Amino acid sequence: MRSGPTSRVLLALAAAGLLLGAAGCTGSQEGPTRATLAKATGKTVSVAAQSDAVERSVRTSRALFASAPGAVVAPADDADAVRSAASAAEAAHVPVLLTGKDEATARDESTAKDGSPAAHELERLGARWYQAEGDVAIDTDVPEQDAPDGGDAPEPSRASRQATVVVADATADAASVATAKAAGARVVTMPDGVTDPAAAPDVVTALHERSDHPTVLVGAAFADLPDPEWTVRAAENGWQLPDGGQRPFDGHRYVALYGAPGAPALGVLGEQDPTATVQRAKSVAASYKGLGDVPITPAMEVIATVAAGDAGADGDYSTELPVSTLEPYVDAAHDAGMPVILDLQPGRADFLSQAKRYESLLSKPGVWLALDPEWRLGHDQVPLEQIGSVKASEVNEVSSWLADLVRSKGLPPKAFVLHQFRLSMIQDRASLEQHPELDMLVHVDGQGSQPDKQATWKALHVGAPEGIHWGWKNFYDEDQPMLTPQQTMADVAPTPSLITYQ
Repeated sequence: MRSGPTSRVLLALAAAGLLLGAAGCTGSQEGPTRATLAKATGKTVSVAAQSDAVERSVRTSRALFASAPGAVVAPADDADAVRSAASAAEAAHVPVLLTGKDEATARDESTAKDGSPAAHELERLGARWYQAEGDVAIDTDVPEQDAPDGGDAPEPSRASRQATVVVADATADAASVATAKAAGARVVTMPDGVTDPAAAPDVVTALHERSDHPTVLVGAAFADLPDPEWTVRAAENGWQLPDGGQRPFDGHRYVALYGAPGAPALGVLGEQDPTATVQRAKSVAASYKGLGDVPITPAMEVIATVAAGDAGADGDYSTELPVSTLEPYVDAAHDAGMPVILDLQPGRADFLSQAKRYESLLSKPGVWLALDPEWRLGHDQVPLEQIGSVKASEVNEVSSWLADLVRSKGLPPKAFVLHQFRLSMIQDRASLEQHPELDMLVHVDGQGSQPDKQATWKALHVGAPEGIHWGWKNFYDEDQPMLTPQQTMADVAPTPSLITYQ
């Protein structure tokens, strides 16, 4: 039957003792007398990301409640009614359900047959009553009455825990927020303008602290998350960048030392031991303090495989440093809260086979990967005699492998760096694939006069894939002259996300 004025009359008659069972017309109906939470474990991730707030309110109710004695219903386009509904629902420990603007008057055949989302949810909950706020009328056999002021908190069902509810926009989803609070869930709101939970420090902290609780993501902004389960799992490990969050280039800028352990000729990183390298990186990064509005984080870019002048035992013209040689730098950087980028110079080998050598290091949070196509040679080429190049298809093989590693191990997002100072170094660059697990950056590492470097910088930006980030390298000896930190920030536009020193 259609509730509304009719059900109000029935309730009035019941109050007057004129109906059988006048102790409460809802008392004789089947249904729960106390809400119960939905069955869920710490691995459960639910998403309410429909474009319609009505559907999100229902999806949130389903994610959090297995049953409820009732619900409070309000029209989605009436903010005052939604606020009143939220207050009543939180006090009664029941969900808030929204109705669309046409539901109060729509009575066509499809409505009569299918019912509204709110009506279906009342049925699923086993509700014995609903309270209407504002102009609400829905097709349901559930009678309308006022929600009790101060209902019992929901009971957990088997394998059920109170959830963590991450809300993209608390105003747009006030109904879902109220439902979460009614269920005893912890509610965390995303910062304004941020749609990736990995880039929200408070969200990462909350998910880490409640890693044994289910998670519900609420908001249309989450519709573009390609893998919500990985996003939540990565946040649950708790690792964050020094200024918060896990997304490498979202609100972060890095100043890094570049080079190979024990090889001063290849860059300043090799001029000192790991502990001293950490201190030097911090000192160089400190020279950027106050420049720009993005926090500066010191970092290292460590050459893991070094292009060699002779073929070596394996004939690939690349010296692969053992993991044990790199670990002290990775460990020192980790202890200092600094990310490390492993750089590959493969010679005649391929990038993927070399990357797999360092899977144990790349399986750590904050250890990222760089490919240097200058040193990716053909079968008849030799380092320093030619400038190498790589096909986009080979780069895509590496990025897919790295993205799968991140996903399978529940790691936070990684930076994926491509060195380039000539267009020919990355062939068919428009075909580069991007992955949500990786932040791709093109590192422009040419040396020489500043006009030449600026020309290279601008040329590489033309036709570049959308969504990539940019890096710049300062050479102590080869640049003519080397830019100061102030000049780097002022003269290089767009401002680079990664600045390295060699």
